[in-house]
Amino acid sequence: MVATASDAFTQLPAQTRVWIYQSNQALHAELIPAIRQAAQTFARQWISHNNQLRAAADILFNQFVVLMVDESQAGASGCSIDKSVAFIKHLQAELGVDFFDRMTFTYLEGDQVHTANRELFASRYQDGAITDETLVFDTLVSTKEAFDKGFIKPLAQSWHKRLI
Repeated sequence: MVATASDAFTQLPAQTRVWIYQSNQALHAELIPAIRQAAQTFARQWISHNNQLRAAADILFNQFVVLMVDESQAGASGCSIDKSVAFIKHLQAELGVDFFDRMTFTYLEGDQVHTANRELFASRYQDGAITDETLVFDTLVSTKEAFDKGFIKPLAQSWHKRLI
């Protein structure tokens, strides 16, 4: 595999909220340390109604920006979520990628991460290159528990299956 989760994620409880932003293409490996640093700095400074959020961030598989907030101390408000979206949009503009295309699917072939638009993914499924056992990344998980158990799952168990 290409990446592992941040140690900061392991310290967060199961009910922690999760937001996953998937790039429409792999991020350049040489940029990952700087992107990770920017995301982690954002998480450390993230506030909601003048309350410091217990948050963590990381870049996984050179493709995903993952933000987590433990809301047991302070909840992420609409304004604080807007700040995170603005941060992601800034990264998007800086990197020349799209973090908001929900019809881009990312999956594994062996240890290799691949990205395809919905049409290509469906075509590869029809051709048998992608099967119900192909591991896909579920960017819709919303808690750390769901992330830990099912961020990567077989296509047959994912929402992707309904769209192909």
